[in-house]
Amino acid sequence: MPSLSNLGALGTALAAALFLVAADGPASQGPASTAAEGVAVEHSVSTADLNDAIDQYCVRCHSERRLTGNLSLEGFDVGAPHEDWEKTERVIGKLRASLMPPPGARRPGADTLTVLAETLERSIDQWAGANPKPGSRGFQRLNQAEYARAVEDLLGLEIDPAQFLPPDQRSANFDNVADVQLLSPTLVTAYLNAAASVSRMALGDPSVSPSQTIYRASQQTSQRGWIEGTPIGSRGGMSRVHNFPADGEYTFRVGFAHSLTGEVFARTTLREMVEVSIDGERVALLEMDHWLRESDVVGLYMNTGPIEVTAGPHVVAAAFVKAAEGPQDDLLSPHQLTLADRHVGDAGFGVELLPHLTTLQLSGPFQTTGVSQSPVRDRILTCTATSAEEERPCAEEILGDLMQRAFRGTAAPDDLDGLMAVYDETAGRDGFEAGLRVGLQGILANPKFVFRIEEPVLSAPIRGDVYPVADMALASRLSFFLWNLPPDETLLELAREGRLNDDDELERQVLRMLADPRAEALGSRFASQWFRLHDLDRAVPDQFWFPDFNEQLRDAMRRETEQFFVSLVQENRSYFDVLRADYTYVNERLAAHYGIDGVVGDHMRRVAVDDPNRRGLLGHASILTATSFGNRTSVVNRGKWVLEVLLNTPPPPPPPSVPSLDDAEASAPGRILTSKARQELHIANPACAGCHAMMDPIGLPLEMFDPTGRYRRVERRDMGHAAIPLETTGQLWDGSLAASPVELRETLLKYPQTMTRALVSNLLTYALGRRMEYFDQPAIRGITARAAEDGYRMSSFFIGVVQSDPFRMMEVDATLEEMNDGSVRR
Repeated sequence: MPSLSNLGALGTALAAALFLVAADGPASQGPASTAAEGVAVEHSVSTADLNDAIDQYCVRCHSERRLTGNLSLEGFDVGAPHEDWEKTERVIGKLRASLMPPPGARRPGADTLTVLAETLERSIDQWAGANPKPGSRGFQRLNQAEYARAVEDLLGLEIDPAQFLPPDQRSANFDNVADVQLLSPTLVTAYLNAAASVSRMALGDPSVSPSQTIYRASQQTSQRGWIEGTPIGSRGGMSRVHNFPADGEYTFRVGFAHSLTGEVFARTTLREMVEVSIDGERVALLEMDHWLRESDVVGLYMNTGPIEVTAGPHVVAAAFVKAAEGPQDDLLSPHQLTLADRHVGDAGFGVELLPHLTTLQLSGPFQTTGVSQSPVRDRILTCTATSAEEERPCAEEILGDLMQRAFRGTAAPDDLDGLMAVYDETAGRDGFEAGLRVGLQGILANPKFVFRIEEPVLSAPIRGDVYPVADMALASRLSFFLWNLPPDETLLELAREGRLNDDDELERQVLRMLADPRAEALGSRFASQWFRLHDLDRAVPDQFWFPDFNEQLRDAMRRETEQFFVSLVQENRSYFDVLRADYTYVNERLAAHYGIDGVVGDHMRRVAVDDPNRRGLLGHASILTATSFGNRTSVVNRGKWVLEVLLNTPPPPPPPSVPSLDDAEASAPGRILTSKARQELHIANPACAGCHAMMDPIGLPLEMFDPTGRYRRVERRDMGHAAIPLETTGQLWDGSLAASPVELRETLLKYPQTMTRALVSNLLTYALGRRMEYFDQPAIRGITARAAEDGYRMSSFFIGVVQSDPFRMMEVDATLEEMNDGSVRR
């Protein structure tokens, strides 16, 4: 890898920029049950009456002495809510979600709470309109997903960013929020190393030294059937796309699941053979049963001889040749998780335990012979130099084109001069392609690629320190928001012409981009993080109780929810279909889990959902599994998920020394407790009661689903005990009862503003790369109100976000205001 000094000013620029750049309001409503949420209430209640209501019903708990919820309303004046804007937004949030006064507390009569919320909102929104505060953020760097997608968009090269970049931290549950994107010398080195590795993979390197790469298969992956990417007719194994750096000889080693003492899990009379293939073509066949018989020692690996492979990306697979097909002895139904019980398992009952492939190791290249053309090289090498005189002009054309696309419209003439200086130094010593590799490395290491650094339009101040976002920065905001990709040529051209920052043009571009297949990133990136699907990766259902849960099922669960959200967007459905849609997406494995007949194959397809309890997100196994423990459900986690995700009203963290549920159960020896009974014992502690009175009743109706999201008729059966019956009825925060997902859904749909403001808050967080603050709430309310006029259709939310002040404006500090030479960066 070229050293930092070899990159000259480019590497130094990245390191310098990395350090130089470093220099809670809920969105809810739905108050008292005396008025429908979202319906303005005609009233003649005076400001004095509203202040009296706060003093009478709120200050008892929210006083300077008690500070319940770390909030004091002593002296709060409804007539001047902007004097403590942050506190006002907290009050509005609680009132609109009917969370205050809390369940069981005294409430004012008639529509007083509704009137109070509307009065505060109207006053704050008017004041905010005259005093815009769009907020700002510091630098925002490309995270792992954005870096990988930007590289693929630029070069056509798929990479695993986790090989180079550290894990991304989350803030407000998103991994692109700037306030946790910290800087360090280690991070600088990571981006420089990534640039070197990616440039070598893209163009190849005949001088590369041999290395090893190990791919691993999760031991929760079922290997009884075909694995996607492996040859048809095979069983188990794994498939990966590997980027070979040069033409040459490579060796492959496959490893098998084994016991702690080294014994391979394989109790079978079948003749097992492992096929290694590249791009679907067999390159090696390993006879496993012969190896097991002839080996003097217990072995865990099998090796191929040297295999010739050309440079570039290739699909590499290792799988078992399927030795038999047809019906099996069904005295016992085979587990879907084929290593659920490795010591007794199927073999203990006469059903054969098949060997499992767990690792695939690639080593090389040896005997390098050059670098062949590949689709990635064809995409990069847009010209050919047939003589020494043509090499530099060709390199300038290639690097100039890559630079323009990589820098997202922010390239300057002197940027290319720096790249060519790096090229000249290296090409003069090592040749044309070596110079190109280091030039590409310089592009990928440049701050204009790594960072999304935004410019304000200083010549057009909105007010004081508030300026419009420059068109090029707006193009990047829009593209990373909707596609999680750099802007395409259409957006860049509009930005160059100064036509992008226009209401009508922004609407046209949003509709164009939402209809594009690239908008699927809204499912895999935005919805996946908003719905907490990353928690699904940490869910490990107990193998004894749930031996049919495997990696294929986990993947189908995730894809169901992601594709479901994308369908809402691209079909421009009402947002409330997120709870009431009568369809979903399943493959054969997930359909069997749900008990849906007639679905065959691994691809996801749309199916009708007849059971109303299974409709919408509340019936998705991804959500239900991610909010459960390994051996039981959790009414707390499920209720908390609804509060945080759908209502954007997260409960406060638990106080220290809170007893666990197991402690609660231990206080009732000899009793077999339902989840509801265990929670009732738990919240007998006054320190727990307040929050659990909100969360637990929401989670109880979802108890009809087990820890993997399947229907159940009893809560569980313990060894030696009778079945524990289900108790699913909870009294919700507004006094209504819910005993099923249908009834819970009906209650949630009574609060359309609460739900839609939660959506908008998360959309803005993801789009802007910063947490929502109290001063963002007027914009959130405005977007929601405009969406209501369009029937809450999904496109109206995205258009509203993109046309909003926080998306199109930014605050600039005084030092930047003084700079007017066009080089301002925020």
